[in-house]
Amino acid sequence: MKYILNWTIAWLAAIVVLLLRWTCRVRLHNDPRPALRAAGVPYVYSVLHAHQVAAAMGGEAGTAAMVSQSLDGELIVPTLRMMGVTPIRGSNRTRGQTKGGREALVGLIEHVDGGKPAYLAVDGPRGPRNRVHKGVAALSKKTGAVVINMVAVPERRWILAKTWDRLQIPQPFCRVHGYFAEPVRPITDESLEDYRRRIEASLNSLEAEHDPAEAPAVVVEQASSDEIAA
Repeated sequence: MKYILNWTIAWLAAIVVLLLRWTCRVRLHNDPRPALRAAGVPYVYSVLHAHQVAAAMGGEAGTAAMVSQSLDGELIVPTLRMMGVTPIRGSNRTRGQTKGGREALVGLIEHVDGGKPAYLAVDGPRGPRNRVHKGVAALSKKTGAVVINMVAVPERRWILAKTWDRLQIPQPFCRVHGYFAEPVRPITDESLEDYRRRIEASLNSLEAEHDPAEAPAVVVEQASSDEIAA
């Protein structure tokens, strides 16, 4: 019974997102993809967990996405499939156990090496918000793909303020703006941590510039945490 309930919820959510996609208009700004495609440069998308629904409005068919093996991940799989995105199941280590993160990373590497992009919600699945994890940096280094940071900002939206990521849901018949940063490129001798930090700084600066109503509290909290750690 629980499986049937979860399956029903997942497909209802997929239908809702598909309807939103049909009603919303997407406008992209500073899109680097045409130039990257023309030059034959592979790329991977880096977005915040909070922007997943809005980013799906302009999702690129043929993209692969890492999806956690949690219930949250299970619920999003039908939505991804309906958007033409290939889900690859896995997540980071949790409480000393692996949930297929290494295997999923291998799957993403093979996908990108095959000439197609990949997508990661880089501060998920559990946060903290705006803290980019190392997976996207590792994927980029192993494939030579550049990282495309993107923030999706609906002109009208619902914000689930009690969730850790403050998940955003575009309202029907609104315009969703997709803002791209300059591609972040891997450097041969750079450490994974330093590369992760560069990706994080670029993504957080992009959100602060184009969605300051959501970014400031996160940036201040993060800065305070860094000062304490120092």
